[in-house]
Amino acid sequence: MTEVLKAGVLSDEIDLGALAHNAAEQAEEFVRKVWEASWKVCHFKNLPAWLQDNDFLHKGHRPPLPSFSACFKSIFRIHTETGNIWTHLLGCVMFIGVAAYFLTRPSFEIQLQEKLIFLTFFIGAIICLGFSFAFHTLCCHSEMVGKLFSKLDYCGIALLIMGSFVPWLYYGFYCHYKHKLIYLTVVIVLGITSIITSLWDKFSQPNLRPLRAGVFMSFGLSGIIPAIHYVLMEGWISKVSQASLGWLILMGLLYILGALFYALRVPERWFPGKCDIWVSLSLKFCSFVLDAAGKKCEYECGLHTMQERVSNPVLTVTPCAGLIIQLRVKLKPSEVVRW
Repeated sequence: MTEVLKAGVLSDEIDLGALAHNAAEQAEEFVRKVWEASWKVCHFKNLPAWLQDNDFLHKGHRPPLPSFSACFKSIFRIHTETGNIWTHLLGCVMFIGVAAYFLTRPSFEIQLQEKLIFLTFFIGAIICLGFSFAFHTLCCHSEMVGKLFSKLDYCGIALLIMGSFVPWLYYGFYCHYKHKLIYLTVVIVLGITSIITSLWDKFSQPNLRPLRAGVFMSFGLSGIIPAIHYVLMEGWISKVSQASLGWLILMGLLYILGALFYALRVPERWFPGKCDIWVSLSLKFCSFVLDAAGKKCEYECGLHTMQERVSNPVLTVTPCAGLIIQLRVKLKPSEVVRW
């Protein structure tokens, strides 16, 4: 009888414990939902240390949000990250559409080889913009999540730069296999180095913003060496007049301009507290236009070079011993130039 009573008491204690646990979970869920529905933007000084990045933006910051759903719902609210979120999201969607259009062209318009070469650029652009969208959306979730997506954001930039080099180097040195292989290898090594650097925990700290800009600017500016080599082989006037080198120069200038805006934090540096939301949004839109223009320049540059190489190889081929181009451009055997 005593054992039965003890068992009953234990059962009641277990039930009460389970009820208390469930009640606590429900209360926590209720508080979380109320918080998600009612959070307000806050001042920079009220942010935790891990969320304090740009001290020139005083108001309009998101507080730490308790869940992924709250972070994604904040996409439709106005705050300091709204411009960053939407410009990267729209850019990502745009390049998915462009890539889908390009890759679905029939083979008589664009051959599989050309599609694969340009696929590296499209993958880099989509991953870069997608990771940036995810970072700016989720950076306020928690310190751990913010650091993780910050690293992915910087890795995406490195992948974009790598993907941007591939089409131009491949077609720019179309018949110079050794040069092409060397430059592509260097780009891959520099890209991997940039990715490894991006995974360094301290790399995303606010005080290292100039270092981050410097790493990626240096990576991008490394393209000056193959560009000079290209000009020495092909001729400056010829390549600028044919537009391929002109597109490349414009692309580089736009990227440098964007990196300088990021590193120097203008115009908020010049007008602290005045660019928190609306000026920041307009500037982010302008940077999106510049970024999209830069990527369009890459695409146009590579496509123009591809068309030039494929349609007019006799003008650009240097002694590639025994090179046969008749299948590539549908020439008759008598028209094939050999060295």
